[in-house]
Amino acid sequence: MRLSPSLSALCLLSLALASGVSDRALAACGGNFGGFVAGLRDEAVRRGHDAGAVRNFFAGVRQDPAVIRADRAQGVFQRDFIDFARRLISRSRLDNGQRNAGRYSAVFDEIERRYGVSRGVLLAFWALETDFGAVQGDFNTRDALVTLAHDCRRPELFRPQIFSALTLYERGDFDPARTTGAWAGEIGQVQMLPADILENGVDGDGDGHVRLKASAPDALMSAGRMLKGLGWRANEPWLQEIVIPGNLDWAETGLDHGKRVSDWARLGVRPRSGSLGPGNLHASVLLPMGRNGPAFLAYPNFRVFFEWNQSLVYVTTAAYLATRFEGAPIFDPRAPDPGLAGAEMKALQRKLVGRGHDVGGVDGILGEKTREAVQKEQIRLGFPADSWPTRALLDRL
Repeated sequence: MRLSPSLSALCLLSLALASGVSDRALAACGGNFGGFVAGLRDEAVRRGHDAGAVRNFFAGVRQDPAVIRADRAQGVFQRDFIDFARRLISRSRLDNGQRNAGRYSAVFDEIERRYGVSRGVLLAFWALETDFGAVQGDFNTRDALVTLAHDCRRPELFRPQIFSALTLYERGDFDPARTTGAWAGEIGQVQMLPADILENGVDGDGDGHVRLKASAPDALMSAGRMLKGLGWRANEPWLQEIVIPGNLDWAETGLDHGKRVSDWARLGVRPRSGSLGPGNLHASVLLPMGRNGPAFLAYPNFRVFFEWNQSLVYVTTAAYLATRFEGAPIFDPRAPDPGLAGAEMKALQRKLVGRGHDVGGVDGILGEKTREAVQKEQIRLGFPADSWPTRALLDRL
């Protein structure tokens, strides 16, 4: 379900360089698959892994074309927020979440005590990643990682994960022939990459192992520790639905702009339910479908969601679902202006690139960079600068 794995390529590259592996070794990709695997085996031994363990780990490894197909086909993220959220959030999923909240209440209490992460946040990731462990993926994890490292689209991201999986194997927590998960190499009920498991894995059930596939306590505790390490701030909100005044300066909205909550309140922003967060917190007004659609206040913790997944529509949906698990009402869809379809979005992105904007790739997905570029062009052309691209904007460009 993810657009990209949780750790950035830059972070993984830094980790690999710190371990003494050269840039050249990291960049190696493509060519004969057998020769590529032989290179991985040699590198693993140079890294200090036992030669017998290396031989057993790579025994029977194969290239999986289905992984490449999955990597290239992520059209689900082209949907708008209302459509995406309604497809992923159902009454049965909410009810199942509440049942699991009760079943693992002691685990969630311990996570909040140790890491300060709210149970609603963990329930949301657990729900969206694997439907509470029911759908964890059936791709062979070792083969997926080796396939993606061999592919030359993002080798620097996946190659280090192979050696992390090898370390897990040496510890007895990974079976190269039988461990399965998502197409991008994530494992378990909350879908974590091998390097994440090494760094943040927690034995939540006390059996002496970190088993994210079979043990909900292990998966949830590990996720809580990971989120704290990524910058989660205890006892602070992450996302809140708001009501916005019609005269708000739209150019000041968006995740690249922020004000203190007290300043937003003075401008007429008010909560749809409950009360706004502490007045001294900085927050951004997020309009996922423009000034006429749903409106949210995104607090600092909202940024941590992007460390787990980098799709804006996924992150907004996950953060909103977390608020639902903690009692928030169904969002008000209001009446957003019609957006752009996939082909139109790609045409828009090409025009934005032609004007010198960095949109993060012409992929038909309205991500954060595309939204920032749209807002700049809206300001230049005299449109309401709400970051929501319409056909009228496309035609003017």
